[in-house]
Amino acid sequence: MTQVRKLAYGEKSEPAYDVRLAMQEAARCLLCIDAPCSQDCPVGTNPSKFIRSIRFRNFKGAAKTIRENNILGASCGKICPQERLCEKGCSRCGIDKPIQIGRLQSFAMEQEKIFGMKVLEKAPSCGKKVACIGAGPSSLGAAAELAKRGVAVTIFDENKEPGGLLRYGITPSRLDDATIDQDIAAIKELGVTFEQNHKVSREEVAELAKKFDAVYVGVGLSTSKVLKFVKGWDKQGVDTALNFLKNARVKNGQIGDLGKVVIIGGGDVAMDCASTAKQLGAKSVNVVFIETMEEMPASKKELDYITELGVPVLPFFKPLEIKGESKVEAISFASMDDESQVTFKADTVIFAVGQAPTEGFADLKQDGNIFLGGDMVVSRGRTVVESVQSGKEAAFAIADFLKI
Repeated sequence: MTQVRKLAYGEKSEPAYDVRLAMQEAARCLLCIDAPCSQDCPVGTNPSKFIRSIRFRNFKGAAKTIRENNILGASCGKICPQERLCEKGCSRCGIDKPIQIGRLQSFAMEQEKIFGMKVLEKAPSCGKKVACIGAGPSSLGAAAELAKRGVAVTIFDENKEPGGLLRYGITPSRLDDATIDQDIAAIKELGVTFEQNHKVSREEVAELAKKFDAVYVGVGLSTSKVLKFVKGWDKQGVDTALNFLKNARVKNGQIGDLGKVVIIGGGDVAMDCASTAKQLGAKSVNVVFIETMEEMPASKKELDYITELGVPVLPFFKPLEIKGESKVEAISFASMDDESQVTFKADTVIFAVGQAPTEGFADLKQDGNIFLGGDMVVSRGRTVVESVQSGKEAAFAIADFLKI
């Protein structure tokens, strides 16, 4: 009989490498000349280089390699779908199993924190100033890249703490506050300043464009989609993924009795909702999605994790109706081929079916000294590391515009 894992809210889902285990794993690297793992990193980090540094106990060199390319190196080490990116390209795949690149990256970043390493230096001022709207991965990537060129960057964000999706859209058992704070500290050390609790309106963008030499809008997709064609979508007990995850994190898991939970969606966000609901003591948790198991967008690592927690998944089914008087009592589904139907008793239904652009910014266009990037520009299949790269590319464009 398979033993079901039980974790408290925020408890780590995967143990970190110590020095001995990190050295053992790094020693498995074949030190490839062409390093296919490095070619498969969206943000240009060179895993072969930092793995080589770890192998020869140059932990500071490993941390520097990561930080120079990805300012969110600590966070990405824990949440990147490495099995679809760098680890997929690992040459050891043809021998036994790929190098655990993500865990080695997390190890290097942990060494940076333990020993207080300063691997990036603040650049002298170039006399330019840029405003970044939103404190999510894209804006953070853009801000860091500009700061490294001597630009005075100010980030405006509506939340109490910076991080955007990192802090408010991912369960802390995968990404804890301390890791996010470590990345934010590295950005602050470059001279970037933050104005939290400052929600920038669409109208204020034009005002900022007059005060700053350039404005980067990287507000992302902060509105969860709801399938309004599903009858009963507005009943009490229906929630959206981002609201559910943010509420749980802000209240440190104290969000009341969830009862029986059904989650609609098959991506990593849905998996986060499932693990969070399970950790918060839901009576039962079920995940239902329209894709087949082969097509589901969630990473294998996250699917394996909720399976270990005892959460069943039902692929190839679409929602039909949320039942109940005013409050959720049940939800019915039909198979995608319309051959079968199933009904779950439910107290809470969570839509995890994607996000939409932040209200007021959906039709904003890049114009003059206003630049756009991140999920609000290209959203399909984007990961955190790809959002960082989008921010970096925008920073390069802004640098060209400012001639710095």
